Amino acid sequence: MSLSPTLENSATETQTRRPKVGFVSLGCPKNLVDSEVMMGLLHRGGAELTPRAEDAEILVVNTCSFIDSAKQESVDTILEMVQHKIANGGRAQKLIVAGCLVERYRDEIRKNIPEVDAVVGTGELEAIMEAAGLSRPTPAENNSPFAILTTAQIERHASSVNQHSRPESDGPQIAHETTHSVSLDAQSSRPEGDAREQAGRFSREAWDGATPALPNYLYSDETPRILTTPRASAYIKIAEGCDHPCSFCIIPQLRGKFRSRPLASIVAETKSLIAQGVREITLIGQDTTCYGEDLPKDPVTGKRPELADLLDALAPLPGLKWLRFLYAYPNKVTTRLLESIAKHDTVAKYLDVPLQHASANVLRRMKRGGTADRFLQIIDKARSIVPGLVLRTSFIVGFPGETEADFEELLAFVQEAKIDWLGVFSYSDEEGAGAFSLDEKVPKRTIEARRRKLMKLQNKISTKARRAWVGREIDLLVEGESEETELLWQGRSLDQAPEIDGKVLINDFGPHEVLVPGTFYRAEITESHDYDVVARIIE
Repeated sequence: MSLSPTLENSATETQTRRPKVGFVSLGCPKNLVDSEVMMGLLHRGGAELTPRAEDAEILVVNTCSFIDSAKQESVDTILEMVQHKIANGGRAQKLIVAGCLVERYRDEIRKNIPEVDAVVGTGELEAIMEAAGLSRPTPAENNSPFAILTTAQIERHASSVNQHSRPESDGPQIAHETTHSVSLDAQSSRPEGDAREQAGRFSREAWDGATPALPNYLYSDETPRILTTPRASAYIKIAEGCDHPCSFCIIPQLRGKFRSRPLASIVAETKSLIAQGVREITLIGQDTTCYGEDLPKDPVTGKRPELADLLDALAPLPGLKWLRFLYAYPNKVTTRLLESIAKHDTVAKYLDVPLQHASANVLRRMKRGGTADRFLQIIDKARSIVPGLVLRTSFIVGFPGETEADFEELLAFVQEAKIDWLGVFSYSDEEGAGAFSLDEKVPKRTIEARRRKLMKLQNKISTKARRAWVGREIDLLVEGESEETELLWQGRSLDQAPEIDGKVLINDFGPHEVLVPGTFYRAEITESHDYDVVARIIE
């Protein structure tokens, strides 16, 4: 099949023709929101989105480069899209690469993959318009800037990091429009971030091709966005960037300094989403518990807004069924925050705190701080203030200098803490991260053995915890047919965050002949497995 004519048309012709754009979004939910914003900009600028790469005239890959496996997946996906452009007889005429991989390897991407027509960094989302050859989008005709595509229009793309949407998209070179974005220049910053910047935390001098300026883009409630999550659910990014000094992480260099969205903007976005049928909101940021620390003080109270204030503002909104936030920093889990979680029925009794380790020796080398005893105190306090609290965390095994004694301390901590949901990452040695230069690297075989041993322990804990669910009645958000078998449907309880926790499998529709995805039902847990449970609908 021959390729379609090139897209060297005028902006008017391009908009009239509605070029078809295909997206592949990789990485975390924060990256997914970036993809949704770029899709919204393109759609409002005249593009048509397609879930079929072979139909797209313009392909966009929004990449992740957090760890080696994510970088490899990003490169493999780019090369797959190259095939649609040059070898598979598809219609693709342009290939755009966006996201974290661009911030890290901007020049190398263009040099080593010449089929890439444009690159768009994490702070250049609005540049997707120029890259796609489209003019600045016109304002939306209705009061809401948000458009929603159904899951029938947007396929789900399996990723080694998470489940992600797989739409398709178009575009050429980078532009720097500032419509509907919030610049870091327009707001203050955290003192910690300023101090760490002076100490070189955000330095990208050794990164060939990296732009001197850090990303400072922040979308707002006026930014167009197309949801790719199931219709009843949506993510809202409440902040961007990170100021923490963690020595294993390069996200601050990829995403810039920590910056919060104004509270009023988040409330406005939430109301808009609720008006379009969204019932579950998940607030995300690299560290949501730092929210507001960089915002101006209220002239009346003299205080800056906090995450607790945001929960208090969102939780009572009519039409909102479930509200949760992800990624809390241990020493930022305050009594006031816990009390806000406890007092609102709509707020999930759920705390995602990536602890990373339990050994003081390893945590010190990670530049995290903390001890196993201190973490247990935080957990005990949280569980006492929030009855029935569900705890999720993640750990890194094999960090440089991690001894067998350190690892045994981690095992003992997990045994005592009885964590509900746990993720274990093998240490990935990332150039540019502080830990890259550390000695005492742990052999890969040892790292993998430790990861398996920790997951085996957690499996036993999870199996016992899931068994305790049997007989419980829950509110259940039905997602649709099971990913594993057509014989079952699946959904989630409020105790299960999208895409990262276990599932509720449904084998009995109860009084209903059919179930409607995106709808809440009452269900009873009838059996349990290691991480998932089985339920029957009762009303």
